[in-house]
This record gives sequence, structure tokens and C-alpha cells, in this order.
Amino acid sequence: MSDDAMDLRARNKQATREAISHAALRLAIEQGPHGLALVRVHDIATAAGVSPRTYNNYFSSREEAICSFQADQSRRAGKALRSRPADEPLDQAVIAAVIELYTDPEPDKAGLRMIMSTPELEGEALKAFTMAEGPLAEAIAARTGTDAGRDLFPAVTAAAVAGAIRVAGRHWLAPGNTESFAAILRRALSCVVPATSPEDPQDQ
Repeated sequence: MSDDAMDLRARNKQATREAISHAALRLAIEQGPHGLALVRVHDIATAAGVSPRTYNNYFSSREEAICSFQADQSRRAGKALRSRPADEPLDQAVIAAVIELYTDPEPDKAGLRMIMSTPELEGEALKAFTMAEGPLAEAIAARTGTDAGRDLFPAVTAAAVAGAIRVAGRHWLAPGNTESFAAILRRALSCVVPATSPEDPQDQ
């Protein structure tokens, strides 16, 4: 199979994955506060224009389907940081990479509210955010000359970044908030990302 054919196949699979995820979330929102329990696999598959069998090939649960966008974003966190200029300070690089990744486009407010107000979905979303920590820690280690497997700095910083994203989401959804998600996310990340890297991680 040629590279072009493989790329097309990958894009088609991703499009199907996204269609199923969007359909699952939309149906859950339409059903109201307890919508997750009312959504069936057959309904999701029909709304996405696929068969139930195709749905099952992509996702093992409704929760996984609904939160797949967050999971896909998280998997790209390390790559996003690695794409920043090599001479950019760590704090600036992390903040710029995360803001671009999580705010372009800005999250769907109704969808995020559904996820963060439904325990089963919030748990699945937490798993998705946790996926970002490993690749992000490796990217931080590469950028700071530390060892992601031995030094605490990369892993702790990555975990703090993941936590800041979740907290920013909650603040963005708070009643009366008028700020953009990007503005809140920037402030949250500024609380946890150090302005300088450790000079000697073994002494930390």
C-alpha cells in the first residue's frame, strides 16, 4: 500500500471516529442532564451514519466515544511542545503549545459541561488528560536535558499542566464567567509552569 493510500485510510478512520464521537455527545446533550444513560449504541451509530458493528470497532463504551476528542488532543500534547522553537523558554513554549492545542478551536461549552457534570464522563475525561502526561513529560525532558524516567521535574511538570487544563475548564464553565477559555487557560498554566528549567535536576 502506498504512503498516500495509507494517509487517506488514516484520515478516513479519523473522520469516522470523530463522526461517532460528535454524534454520541450531541445525543447525550439532547437528552438532558441524565442523557448518557438514555443514549444507545444503535442511536449513536445511526446518527453517525455507520453500523453498530463499526461503532464497536472504534469504541468500547459510550463514555469512551464521547471523550475521544479529549483523548486525541492529549495524545498530541508532546508533539505540540516539540514543535515549538528550540530556543523558546520552557514556560512560554508549554503555554503556547497547550493553548494552541486546546483552544483551536475553542471547546464546545455545552459538550464540556456535559462531560464535567456527569461522573462517568468526567472519569473518562480524566483518563484522557492523563494520556498527555507521558508524551508531555518526554518532550519537557528533551527540552530541559533531564531524564523523563529518572528525574521528577518532567513528570511533575507534565502532571501539573494536565491538572491546570482541567481546572481552567471548570472555571470557564462557572456561572457568570465572560473570559475566553484561552485567557483562563493561560492564567492556570502560569501558576504551574516554572519560568526557568532546573539547572541540575539531580539536586532538585
